[in-house]
Amino acid sequence: MPRRIALVEDEPAIRANYAEALKRHGYEVAAYEGRRAALEAFRARLPDLAIIDIGLGDDAEGGFALCRELRTLAPQLPIVFLTARDSDFDVVSGLRMGADDYLTKGVSLPHLLARIGALFRRVDALREERPVEEKILRGSLELDLKRFSVHWKASRLDLTLTEFWIVHSLARHPGHVKNREQLMRDAELVVDDATITSHVKRVRAKFLAVDAEFKAIETVYGLGYRWQG
Repeated sequence: MPRRIALVEDEPAIRANYAEALKRHGYEVAAYEGRRAALEAFRARLPDLAIIDIGLGDDAEGGFALCRELRTLAPQLPIVFLTARDSDFDVVSGLRMGADDYLTKGVSLPHLLARIGALFRRVDALREERPVEEKILRGSLELDLKRFSVHWKASRLDLTLTEFWIVHSLARHPGHVKNREQLMRDAELVVDDATITSHVKRVRAKFLAVDAEFKAIETVYGLGYRWQG
């Protein structure tokens, strides 16, 4: 059964071009021009992945709002921003709202398809049959690959797909420094250093929300990050 991708883009020609390209590569595509129509459809049926523009018609920040709403409906659903807005502020804002990736519309189709493929590989890795012992316990941390769940001091954290793999990468080998390139490889990301930094900051914020004393993710300046504990 083909993967279903939701495409939310207000420009008809751009929407049609991307939808046709994705269909040619075997994906089922549901295309929407605005936030309201997309959200109504998502509440009835979730896609396997969502590609969202930021500016949607007269709603300049509509894509950001839709990302927040969709993330509430489905914490682990892969979400990609595909937009003309390329400022660092917009990139960081998109990632903080829970997007797994952020691309600008100048991206080539092969590059877009590669990023989509990487996200689906992470989804598939979580769905694979795994032995019960594939659970990571590190002090107050419990990470379960079969259930795609992370608990800290018995409190569950709603992590995105990317955030889950970052925590998994760090906690699997506590005390070992993981540089940004290694984290990108483990999470199958193709991004720059600033994007990894934004993801790590968001992960930290989620742990701090349930434990103000959380310090398990340590920044090793100039080298990367490591899990302590």
